[in-house]
Amino acid sequence: MKFVFGTLLFSLLLTSSFLLWTFENQSKKEPISKQVSPKQTEEGSLLFFQLLSAPDKTTQDAIIKKIGAHWRESYEILLLESFYFSDSPRVRTLLIELFQKKTKQPVDTDLDSWLQYVWNKEPSYTPDYFEFKATLYRGIDRKFENYFKDRAKESLIRLDEVRWGGVLQDGIPPLRRPKMISAEKANYLRDGNIVFGIEVNGEARAYPKRIMAWHEMFVDSIGGIPLAGVYCTLCGTVILYKTVHKGKNHELGTSGFLYRSNKLMYDKATQSLWSTLEGKPVIGPLVDKGIALEYMSVVTTTWGQWKKLHPNTSVLSLDTGHSRNYGEGVAYKEYFATDDLMFTVPKIDTSLKNKDEILSIRLPHKTDKKLAIASKYLRKNKIYHSNLDGIPFTVFTDRTGAHRVYFTEEFQFKDYDKGVVVHDQNGVQWTLTEAKMIRSTGEELPRFPTHNAFWFGYKAAFPDAELIK
Repeated sequence: MKFVFGTLLFSLLLTSSFLLWTFENQSKKEPISKQVSPKQTEEGSLLFFQLLSAPDKTTQDAIIKKIGAHWRESYEILLLESFYFSDSPRVRTLLIELFQKKTKQPVDTDLDSWLQYVWNKEPSYTPDYFEFKATLYRGIDRKFENYFKDRAKESLIRLDEVRWGGVLQDGIPPLRRPKMISAEKANYLRDGNIVFGIEVNGEARAYPKRIMAWHEMFVDSIGGIPLAGVYCTLCGTVILYKTVHKGKNHELGTSGFLYRSNKLMYDKATQSLWSTLEGKPVIGPLVDKGIALEYMSVVTTTWGQWKKLHPNTSVLSLDTGHSRNYGEGVAYKEYFATDDLMFTVPKIDTSLKNKDEILSIRLPHKTDKKLAIASKYLRKNKIYHSNLDGIPFTVFTDRTGAHRVYFTEEFQFKDYDKGVVVHDQNGVQWTLTEAKMIRSTGEELPRFPTHNAFWFGYKAAFPDAELIK
């Protein structure tokens, strides 16, 4: 079991954070009873904070006894969060003994199993849990408090499923307007290296996985459009978003938190938390404001293939302003080498292996339906025709395993060269580009925005997604 922040430093920060929280609530003009029930506060958050900072065994035993005597279901998640952060083996033992006694959960399980037990029931936490979480995580990074404090009525997702990823806000530093170089100068790359390729208004860029795995986000303007490219290493997702919505540019960053193992972003102006997979705020004042960023296609391919198709492409420089080992396959090497998860999800769907790659097919502005197509299946079916809620599309998978999808109307295709040339049912030639496919007779069909993902994270985020494999 991993205890990411089980140190004396955290205990000191937590104690000072708890004392400050108590003082602030007592000194507010509005009594604390107007914020949460006094009974909830006494028997819930305050008790667990007191336990985490309890100086001796006698005090610990007394607090545990009091928690047990006034036990309620809403204490389950408070207990598990306290267990996760306690640096006292004795306190952790007391907490788990109490948890198992009250929930009848098996003794020989672990934190992931206990969390799944909680997540697979209806949420039982009270509004006070938002304040508990704000105070608890303020002990790590004061900015974290803003994500949760006074936001009980501004949440679209279950708060008990929001987990800390082990880093501070922007602790995995986004690349903001990173230095780009020409393909000719990118002598650090080998043809077989994996890159995330994008083209916007004719401007082609390549973002090597070996660099992006250390940063997980870039923010820039490409082809005259402000964009954020978000790479969730844990869930294998790379999505490109237009950051301007109804005239306002949202400055996004890495929150340090996850939801169902998917990265949560934040915006600098309001500190709202955003879903990476949906490009919309899910906790904070921007919730229910009708904000959903438009996403664009990213292709995962090899540097050699991307450079061949886009000789004028630019590519990330190793001069990022940060000192990292940007060798191919270095970042997250152990994580990518197995099918094990770093952070569990409520349910594991065994239709595919956890980290099997799928292609996401969804059009959130047109339909709620979602498809997940296994990349292994598409590599065996280089041309795949289907439809999403009546909207026809075709997936073309090239020799590197890269997928490109187009709105193909009534056209059917054959004789794909696994590159950029394909013929339709009438033998007429088409050329595939990053923005569209072009018929030799002049017709054009636009690109369908897609992205790849690991199966487990996509299914956790979209439980109703249909799988094709």
